[in-house]
Amino acid sequence: MKGLILCAGKGTRMRPITYSLPKQLIPVANKPVIHYAFEAFAGVGIKELGIVVSDNRGDIEPLLGDGADRGMKFTYIDQPETKGIAHAVLCAEDFVGDDTFLLYLGDNLLQKGLTGLVDAYGRGGQDAAIMLKEVPEPQHFGVAEVKGPQIVSIEEKPRKPKSNLAVIGVYIFNPKVFKAAKSIEPSARGELEITDTISQLIRMGCEVTHHIVDGWWKDTGRKSDMIEANRAILDDVKGEIRGRVDEASSLAGEIVVARGARVVRSRISGPVVIARGAEIVDSYVGPYTSIDTNVIIENSEIENSIVMNSTTISGVSARIESSLIGSNVVIEKSKGRPRVVDMVVGDRCRLALP
Repeated sequence: MKGLILCAGKGTRMRPITYSLPKQLIPVANKPVIHYAFEAFAGVGIKELGIVVSDNRGDIEPLLGDGADRGMKFTYIDQPETKGIAHAVLCAEDFVGDDTFLLYLGDNLLQKGLTGLVDAYGRGGQDAAIMLKEVPEPQHFGVAEVKGPQIVSIEEKPRKPKSNLAVIGVYIFNPKVFKAAKSIEPSARGELEITDTISQLIRMGCEVTHHIVDGWWKDTGRKSDMIEANRAILDDVKGEIRGRVDEASSLAGEIVVARGARVVRSRISGPVVIARGAEIVDSYVGPYTSIDTNVIIENSEIENSIVMNSTTISGVSARIESSLIGSNVVIEKSKGRPRVVDMVVGDRCRLALP
């Protein structure tokens, strides 16, 4: 079985961060989102991956390489125009060939990986297997109607959903999917929809089964989703102090201080991860915060946030909360009354805050 990861989207909902960094490379718990996908594929023994890219190829390929450092093989596949998931699948037809493949949207995070779906497909006989998740508001998703193990219909964002089972962006297909994708028409938004493709497979008499996720699933397409994904991963972190923490500092909860990091006269309340080269001085870092490499935080307070590499936060009297802060940013004190700050800050910005 081969793997196919879709990374061609422009990440417009995550701007300004995605002006300078593809959304799949934004770190969650100090690790790019797409790295969790690689680990999920490796967990089910898939080592040959196609990565579908667009005009972001020049940003993605140099950072991810050819996969050899992971014992994998990456093939980059161009999608000249982002015309939907089914269109991306068609762009990968030569890569897939006659093989079965597992399709994964590059901004997904799954607590329990891909084993359940692969096991469900491995029982044999079906042409596709779709991962589903019970959600409280299914009308915002593609929604599956099921009968036993079979999917009997799929509808995209229905006003009156037939179930609460959302299609979450992880699928296994055999090559029959290419015939189905070539048989559908673009949707009202001008895209070839994967839900229409699955419906076409069902009309062709193909057997389409499902696996319902029982752990958490996060779609990191928005800033709030990214912060929530960071929280979910940090909930499982185990504390490890390998850097320097002075006697004037206090640590509580699960905290990772990487080798080469330094905590001075500060209070850290976990779960928190602090990467190598980071310095926390005379500051408070609260729960569910990820501090990336070479970040400096001094005389400031922050919690429930993601701070990317080589950023400096200094002398900010307002507590920073629920924020996504890019690389090489400078946030420093200005004049004004204290207040809570909630922000998305792109790379190489400078902010003066009260």
